Amino acid sequence: MKKLLTYAAAASCLLASFSVAQARSAYDGSWDLRFVTQRGACDPTYNFSVNVNNGVVMHPNLVKFRGYVTRSGTVRASVTVQDKYASGSGRLLGSSGRGTWSGYSGSSRCSGYWTAERS
Repeated sequence: MKKLLTYAAAASCLLASFSVAQARSAYDGSWDLRFVTQRGACDPTYNFSVNVNNGVVMHPNLVKFRGYVTRSGTVRASVTVQDKYASGSGRLLGSSGRGTWSGYSGSSRCSGYWTAERS
């Protein structure tokens, strides 16, 4: 019985470490983003940094920020700050990325592209 418990404990540790290793994303880490407005009356550019942890995109100061990166590098994210909203999608590849975004600031509709560089 003691031997069976030892094997079970070893197997569960191995499975737990495998799950943690599987959860890590090739895109984990800090990324610097630049948003460029091509249409609309929003600010011409926005710059800020985000962190990716296990494929989840996070910003420490933005409460209404949601985003994720798939294993293939596909990105989707959205953010709401007071009367401003934006959502975007694109792709990360290696240490850079690019995509499009659209949203609004007050009553003004805006859209453009974004770029990302690994910090």
